[in-house]
Amino acid sequence: MIKCLVLDDEQHAVDLLVSYIKRVPFLELVYSSTDPLEALAFLNTAEVDLIFSDIEMPELSGLEFTKALGGKHHVVFTTAYSKFAMEGFEHDVLDFLLKPIIFPRFLKSAQKAMTLMSGLDKPKGEEERKDYLLVKTEQKGKLIKINFDEIDYVEGMRNYVGIYKDGELVQALMNMKDLESLLPVAQFVRVHNSYIIRISRIQMIEGNVVRLKNVNGAIPIGITYKNAFMDRIK
Repeated sequence: MIKCLVLDDEQHAVDLLVSYIKRVPFLELVYSSTDPLEALAFLNTAEVDLIFSDIEMPELSGLEFTKALGGKHHVVFTTAYSKFAMEGFEHDVLDFLLKPIIFPRFLKSAQKAMTLMSGLDKPKGEEERKDYLLVKTEQKGKLIKINFDEIDYVEGMRNYVGIYKDGELVQALMNMKDLESLLPVAQFVRVHNSYIIRISRIQMIEGNVVRLKNVNGAIPIGITYKNAFMDRIK
């Protein structure tokens, strides 16, 4: 069961999300509020897995609220303004729901949360989820540790994948499918048969290419991946 908190400065928006949560069997509402400061106080005393938070709020914006959480919770942003989507993904939020929110779109976000969290749930005493990869290189017996937050993008090559991080290329002996299964779905998205990018690195989208921060050139967006990619960032 995923324990949820709903935060929005408009009560009718809170009521809508609460009604949606009650319709999803694997979601459980533990708190709702129109006051971000009250929500922060609650989070200091209770267990919450997933937060649905509005972005534009008078006392504390959703972006400021998320920063205050320190990365301890999964967050889905809700807002009437699509201009906030890119900035929201820079905070590695799980999803972005544009108002007016319809139930099928909400359910898709909930299922994404379930997929992510079911892969991370571990028995007590087991070590915390990893935030890095250990990849095998062409040099026998050599493994390289790569932190997820270092990766700009990944390019599939003939017998290996190229992992680009901070201007450096690491060639790993694995295929794209295996690597994609190891990357956090909230942080990475496949845009082409040969490319996986880090969402927080997106700078702009121009037609069928995407440009990343601090990366020269553009990454192509494959026709078969475009709709799913655009759905992720809208």
